[in-house]
Amino acid sequence: MVEKKYARESRVVKTSRVFPTHTNNLDTLFGGILMSYIDDVASISAERHSRRNCVTASMDHVDFLHPITTEDSVCLESTVISTGRTSMEVFVKVIAENLKTGERRIAATSFLTFVALDENKRPVEVPQVIPETKEEKKLHEMAAIRAENRARHRQASKELAASLTTQKPWEEYIMQD
Repeated sequence: MVEKKYARESRVVKTSRVFPTHTNNLDTLFGGILMSYIDDVASISAERHSRRNCVTASMDHVDFLHPITTEDSVCLESTVISTGRTSMEVFVKVIAENLKTGERRIAATSFLTFVALDENKRPVEVPQVIPETKEEKKLHEMAAIRAENRARHRQASKELAASLTTQKPWEEYIMQD
């Protein structure tokens, strides 16, 4: 049986300044940059927890709750919050802090799933996770519901993909004539 680890053992905190080159035409942080930061910290949490190479299996929707501007720093906190046999669910909380006033707000949240791999790039068992804080326990309690929703969504994605074409767009138009 694989050992258990506390959620705090996988915690990662990353704080960055928001520069004008990171912003869009509305002077807020590009969503794609934030998503990259989220995947980065979540991957570190997954590898800290499993002590294995890990791959991102899914990124549940990212909820962008408040804009992040160049007046802010952006702090990401990630933690493995639940586990399956070979998979780990990582929660990422994004906090924006106005650097002049000190006001902090939850700017975004996201759940990601990672799979741990062995030396042959095959899925390998991961330790179970033990939540301790009130926040960790609440997130952990709701994990089964999120896993069910993820499985339904994945099945729907597979069904959609089966109905899509891989032809180049100009080939598809020619064949319709």
